[in-house]
Amino acid sequence: MAQALRPNTAGSLFATDGKPHPLQDALMAITFALGLLSFITSFFHSLHLLSSWAGLVALATGVYGQWVSETTRERFFLILGLGAAGVGFLIGMAHGGLFGGLIG
Repeated sequence: MAQALRPNTAGSLFATDGKPHPLQDALMAITFALGLLSFITSFFHSLHLLSSWAGLVALATGVYGQWVSETTRERFFLILGLGAAGVGFLIGMAHGGLFGGLIG
């Protein structure tokens, strides 16, 4: 009856191994927050600098986060953040880019 001692988390979307992962959790939170920021600000043409830079940073932290992630929960939120960051970054680039006329 070993299964009675441990809950069955194998089928859960947010399955965890029961260990703390502070680096992975921080990367997950940063990627998700910046991806969401980039996605939301991409709807406003005048905020293209914020949108493109937040998207670029979120893409970089998300890729590294995927490389070191250990649980499904981390990967799930990293993919959501990466998707939002990619859309926000590309729309921000279309609206004026990373420098937007400040250089050149």
